[in-house]
Amino acid sequence: MKITPLAIPEVLLITPARHGDERGWFSETFRQSALEEAGFKAAFVQDNHVRSTTRGIQRGLHYQKPPHAQDKLLRCVVGSIFDVAVDIRKGSPTYGQWVGAELSAENRQQLLVPKGFAHGYVTLTDACEVLYKVTDYYAPAAEGAVRWSDPAVGIDWPLPAAEITANARDEAAPLLAEIETPFEY
Repeated sequence: MKITPLAIPEVLLITPARHGDERGWFSETFRQSALEEAGFKAAFVQDNHVRSTTRGIQRGLHYQKPPHAQDKLLRCVVGSIFDVAVDIRKGSPTYGQWVGAELSAENRQQLLVPKGFAHGYVTLTDACEVLYKVTDYYAPAAEGAVRWSDPAVGIDWPLPAAEITANARDEAAPLLAEIETPFEY
C-alpha cells in the first residue's frame, strides 16, 4: 500500500497494491497500521455505499461539525469520480484551498479526507459506486456544507458546470465566506 500526501499534506492519496494471476487478483484495500504509520490514528466506525446513475452527478461539499466531525476514506469501485477536499480550518495556511484526485475502479486509488475539510465529488462516468469509511456516525444535526461552485474556492472540476447536476441542497449551500467554520488549525 502506497500512501502519498497531496499538496495539502493532511489529505492522503492511497494506492493499494494488487496481486494477480490467471485466476484474477487480490488487493488489500484497508490496513489500520499503514494509516497509523502515515500519522492517521482515528478508528473508522461506519461504512457507506453510494450509487450515482449518470455522469456529472455532484455530491458535496459536505462536512460534519464537532462533536460529530468525520474523517473519510473514499474509493470508487465502479466507474470514476473526481474527488475533492477543501480546507475549512480557521487559521490554516491552506484555508480555502482544495486538492483533488481522480478515483476509479481502474486506478484503485483512495482519498483520506480528514476532519476540518469539506468533501465532495463529481461522477466522471455513468453508473458510479463509491464506498467510504467514516470515523463518526452520521448526525443530521451536525451537517455542514460549502457550495461546490464557490468561485472563491475555485475548484477546477473536470466537467463544465453546465454538465454538472447537484441537488437543491448542494446548489443552495453557503459560500465559504458565509460559513462560521467550527474547525481550528
